Amino acid sequence: MRIRRRLFTQAGWMMRCAIILCLWSRCVAQISYTVPEEVDKGTVVGDLTKDLQINSHQLQERGFQIVSGYSKTYFQANLKTGALRVNERIDREELCPNLPKCTLNIEGLLKNPINIHRIEVNVIDINDNAPTFFEQIHVFNISESSSAGERYPLPSAQDADTGSNSVKTYTLNPNEHFTVDVSSGGDHVSAELVLNKALDREKQSIIKLTLTAVDGGKPAKSGTMQIIVNVIDSNDNAPSFSKALYKVRVRENAAVGTAILTLNATDPDEGLHSEIKYALMGRGNLNSVDKFIISPENGEIIVKEPLDFEENNAYELRVQASDQGTPPRSGYSKVLVEVIDVNDNAPEISVTSLMSPVKENAEIGTAVALVTVTDKDGGKNGQTTCRIINSVPFKLMSNYKNYYSLVVDTPLDRETASQYNVIITAADEGSPPLSSSASVTVLISDMNDNAPSFSDTIVNAYVKENSKVGEIIARTTAQDADTGDNAKLTYSLMDNNFKGIQISSFVNINSESGDIVSLQSFNFEELKTFQFKVQATDSGVPPLSSNVTVNVFILDENDNSPAVLAPYSEHGSVNSESIPYSAEAGYFVAKIRAVDADSGYNALLSYHLSEPKGNNLFRIGTSSGEIRTKRRMSDNDLKSHPLVVLVSDNGEPSLSATVSIDVVVVESSADIQTQFRHVPIKEDSFSDLNLYLLITIVSVSLIFLLSLISLIAVKCHRTDGSFSRYSAPMITTHPDGSWSYSKSTQQYDVCFSSDTLKSDVVVFPAPFPPVDAELISINGGDTFTSTQTLPNKEKVGSFNCNCV
Repeated sequence: MRIRRRLFTQAGWMMRCAIILCLWSRCVAQISYTVPEEVDKGTVVGDLTKDLQINSHQLQERGFQIVSGYSKTYFQANLKTGALRVNERIDREELCPNLPKCTLNIEGLLKNPINIHRIEVNVIDINDNAPTFFEQIHVFNISESSSAGERYPLPSAQDADTGSNSVKTYTLNPNEHFTVDVSSGGDHVSAELVLNKALDREKQSIIKLTLTAVDGGKPAKSGTMQIIVNVIDSNDNAPSFSKALYKVRVRENAAVGTAILTLNATDPDEGLHSEIKYALMGRGNLNSVDKFIISPENGEIIVKEPLDFEENNAYELRVQASDQGTPPRSGYSKVLVEVIDVNDNAPEISVTSLMSPVKENAEIGTAVALVTVTDKDGGKNGQTTCRIINSVPFKLMSNYKNYYSLVVDTPLDRETASQYNVIITAADEGSPPLSSSASVTVLISDMNDNAPSFSDTIVNAYVKENSKVGEIIARTTAQDADTGDNAKLTYSLMDNNFKGIQISSFVNINSESGDIVSLQSFNFEELKTFQFKVQATDSGVPPLSSNVTVNVFILDENDNSPAVLAPYSEHGSVNSESIPYSAEAGYFVAKIRAVDADSGYNALLSYHLSEPKGNNLFRIGTSSGEIRTKRRMSDNDLKSHPLVVLVSDNGEPSLSATVSIDVVVVESSADIQTQFRHVPIKEDSFSDLNLYLLITIVSVSLIFLLSLISLIAVKCHRTDGSFSRYSAPMITTHPDGSWSYSKSTQQYDVCFSSDTLKSDVVVFPAPFPPVDAELISINGGDTFTSTQTLPNKEKVGSFNCNCV
């Protein structure tokens, strides 16, 4: 019963919910349905398709839903059939206690566009509650001297039902002394016990009666109470109150123990028959006895429990004043207690989400949620204002009284904020005002509005030649500010051709990670660099993309041994040189020249005499390759000196080549001219070879002249810019002492002084920017000296110089 009493306080809130919302589109007339209480779940209340003038397909397509402010979802719409069905047990006494009419106000919400329809469901009372008495037994002490026709008020029965189903009449079991007189005033029915025949205590001292309260339901229900009448000796005056009805007002925040009214009854009798005791005997409504007590001695009515205007705004007390006569007699009066409202209830905020999450491209004015503010207080205490207190891209738009829409106020950007915590506060106009807050989380859904981005526009990758196939040579990673599929990236190669070369034959890219792997082993001497672009594309609709340029530089490895140039051959053949016996220290014997197809330090050559060990007659220039005498000859020296020259590059590990030279000591310098790079022969056989030597000299001279003419023609042709490049290395010796070295698609020109045997240069095959006078200098016409620190050898290329 107490639960139902508290639910009665919700009636005011429910009555305020009967409002038509008109939003952005069009409003329709109110729809009314009627349903009995306690019907089974699934009972059809009405046909929405008929009343909304919309078919079931549109109901589903527009996402029709029921919105209510109740704690339970009493109704549910079947979108396939359009039927509005009962979803929860409906108890009218729970929803609308003590109210003659019970109405449930709900809203039907249609989206795209948004339409809100007010639906009013009238809950019809059924006779599901029998009348009940607060007391099971009520005792009357009636003097035997009482005259026929005296009346005694009977306790009223309570019935949770209303209207015709409430208490309509009272009956009394047949007896010779008493009857019941029923009177009705509006919806209230009261009864009095009427004495029809004088009592005789000597014949019957106790009379037991049964009072029955009957409601107007069909079928009717009833409740009973036992009445015991004690017939006592005469006390012929009953106490009487100055008023039949007392009215008093008390604030709902009155403290427990506060006295609100003092009653005074009088009795003209004397002695014990005039001593009065007060008691609360009856109740005009529920909770009266629970909320108040009366002092038996002085009739002071005191607040027993805290009062709540929203729970009950008025109480009716029935007071009994009894004397102490034998038997005691009583007088009766009513007290109406009116509760005055104070601002003790803060506003309540209810939020119904309409769109979750919200697209980040939602237009300004798009409705996100419905906000309803209620206050249980009355008057100004129940008037509220609502606003957003934090900085968010949303605002509240008033619809009707305390109904608001939360709408988009400024453009949204999920990359800036993926969700917002909207804090809504509502304050009433009471004194002092009370307020409350509610937090609404609005999620922002992602749109594909950000293209992938690389941290750099160019990625440089360095790969060693002869590296393994399948190695990762570069990593390209892009970032996308979007999320989900809009940020899921795939990588691909944009350029498939670089200077006529198919990039797809060189590298491949992992479409998920962006890792670039080699498909072949690279040769620095054939390919030094290539370029392509990588594109990153997201999975959005439509997809967005960006690209990055990848430069791949092949780093030289020391995979080519030095090659000895003519006129000397590599190890395996013997070359000869002659020197006079009178040669001074430092006498020039020969110059070894070699080249290396590698680049940088891998092509930086050094010369050493590997045999004979510990030779103290000859020395060789480490960088120039010139073999000279270290001292004058002595008689103890041999006439023939076999030398083995080791040419090593500066790579890691170092590679080398060897060449053998026999140095023959002759008596005079004139004899040297007859030695044309052959092993010295004995004097007794020299005359036999004069003819052959003469023929050889003439042949060599002719070849030299033809070579000179050819080189001049090639030189002129190259000056015109049409010099052909060969795929295989080619070394050409010039008459002026210079030589050219060509390999693959590169050409190098090296100039020497007129003393061909005293010139030297180191060639780096990789391309290198033009060298100016600040990088090198020429000393003595045959030595190149670096004037600056060259780059790391993996990054050093070759360079060309022209000597005058």
